[in-house]
Amino acid sequence: MKVVIAAAGTAGHINPGLAIAKKIQEEQKDSKIMFIGTTRGLENDLVPRAGYELKTIDAYGLSKKISIDNIKNMIKTLKGFGEAKKILKEMKPDIVIGTGGYICGATISAAHRLKIPTVLHESNAFPGKAVKMLAKKTDTILVSFEDAIDRIKHAKKIVYTGTPVKIKKQNYTEEQKAEIIKKVGLNYQMPMVLVFGGSQGARRINQAIMEIIKLGLNEKYQMIWATGPKQYDIIKEELENDHKNINHIKNMKIFPYIYNMEEIMNVVDIIVARSGAMTITEIANLGKPSILVPLPNVSHDHQLYNAKVLQNIGAANIILDNELTGEKLNANIEKIVLNKEQSKKMGEMALTVATDHTEDKIFEQIIETIHSKVL
Repeated sequence: MKVVIAAAGTAGHINPGLAIAKKIQEEQKDSKIMFIGTTRGLENDLVPRAGYELKTIDAYGLSKKISIDNIKNMIKTLKGFGEAKKILKEMKPDIVIGTGGYICGATISAAHRLKIPTVLHESNAFPGKAVKMLAKKTDTILVSFEDAIDRIKHAKKIVYTGTPVKIKKQNYTEEQKAEIIKKVGLNYQMPMVLVFGGSQGARRINQAIMEIIKLGLNEKYQMIWATGPKQYDIIKEELENDHKNINHIKNMKIFPYIYNMEEIMNVVDIIVARSGAMTITEIANLGKPSILVPLPNVSHDHQLYNAKVLQNIGAANIILDNELTGEKLNANIEKIVLNKEQSKKMGEMALTVATDHTEDKIFEQIIETIHSKVL
């Protein structure tokens, strides 16, 4: 099978594409897989690192406002459509798959024009502009959350599959959990909170944690905090100015990045994070209670809609970015981790929206789409 995957921009768009590529190769070892991206996004690092060929085209998000920049971007995107069409004509793929980013518009449109079967995967609960725009042209749309189905109009076929993620639920023994926490340098007997803001960190969340440290609020729980590599040194310096050593904060371990994230997410009692689609999927699959701080000012507030998937079933609390303080976050943490019955119930509710065998479901739809187009 010959496959083209269009994915660009953030890890949230690219990683699902890589997971799909891996599944295809597992099922059909002689498959040829190529990615199409831009020259600007993380695909330029992540795709070659995973061992796949990457071809780049011009593609930009288009605003409704009339401006010189928008007109230039429109011209570049039209050029990108031609570039995508040329790549597809040369490769003659059996299917084109889009997993997010502006790149999908040009690539899926080109595939539709060439009558090549197409699949789009939408990770967010509130679908982006590209998916809505391409709904009529795409043969099959796969969604991560059932909430997204009613928000996509005029689609030929929509299937709820979930998002493929690396982090899975592990059934560790109590001894294994204790050993993982011991390696971090914390006490297995106290409630454990994991805080992270994605690979780059989240400044607002980090500020709230700094307030918790300065006010000494984390007396009744422990915290594992991933600041993000770019913010670690800033936080270290700020703590030093307050006569505190980043390596010796009471009930807390602070890291720029957590490399054994699967282990840590499995052993903590609660997760504090942004609400990207992959994070929400991982939290649900792990059955963890959470406090979510949606990233503001993103398209259609999609992180807020993602967070509401868990909040609406009682699995998470949402604190808006502009309302987040150390005291408010601490109060929310204590309310959950100090009430075992509440914590357990929230975790059980999170599991009700967990998705199993996601990669199998996606691969099945890819094969069905190819066959139905041929027929």
